[in-house]
Amino acid sequence: MRILLADDHALLREGLRKSFEAAGDEVVGEAANGEEAVEMAKALQPEVVLMDLSMPVMDGIEATRNIREQMPNVRVAVLTMHDDIDKTRDAITAGASAYMSKGTSFSDVRETLQRVAGGETVLSPALAGAMLKTVQNQESNEDLLSSRQIEILQAIADGMSTKQAARHLGITTKTVHNHLNAIYRKLDAQSLTHAVLSAVRMGIINLESADEEEE
Repeated sequence: MRILLADDHALLREGLRKSFEAAGDEVVGEAANGEEAVEMAKALQPEVVLMDLSMPVMDGIEATRNIREQMPNVRVAVLTMHDDIDKTRDAITAGASAYMSKGTSFSDVRETLQRVAGGETVLSPALAGAMLKTVQNQESNEDLLSSRQIEILQAIADGMSTKQAARHLGITTKTVHNHLNAIYRKLDAQSLTHAVLSAVRMGIINLESADEEEE
C-alpha cells in the first residue's frame, strides 16, 4: 500500500512509518496538520491517508472532506483518540472510510487500511451499533411530534410569538394553542420554554435558523 500519515505527533508518525515499512508498505509522506495532509495528498496521490482528527491549522474532519472532494480516488481512514459517536458521524459524513481509536493494534490498523484501499468502508461493530442506535433514536424523536407541531415549535424557537407563528403558518391562534397543548403532553413539558428546550435537546428543532436567516 501507498500510505500518507497525517498526525501532529512526530513520534507516533515515526513509529507508524517504521511498522508499515517493516510490513512491506510504502509511506509516501508525513503531514503534521490537516492543511499539509490535503496538499501532500494532491502531490503524492497515496492509496490511503491515515488521518488524525485533532490537528492544528485544519482539523482532520475538514482535511478529510477536502481530500475526498478534490481526490475521490484517495481513501481516508481515521486513527484518533476520540471515540464518541458525534466525531465518528462527522468523520464518516466527511468521507472517511474507516474510524479507529489509537488503542487499536497495529495489525488491526494495517488490515483496516488494506480493506479501505480495496474500496471497503470499515466500522467496528460497537461503533456501527452505536451509530445505528443514535439514528433510530433521532427518527423516533422526530416521529414524536407531527410536522405541523414541529413547524410551530421551530417558529417559536426562531423568536415568534404564538400570534406571529399563526400568521406565519397560515393558521389561527387557537389552532396554535391546541397544538401546543398536545406538544406539552407529548414532551411532558410544563411551559412553552420547557417544550422548546426539550425539542432542541432531542434534535427535533434547532436554534440556528433565525441567526442564519439574519445573515
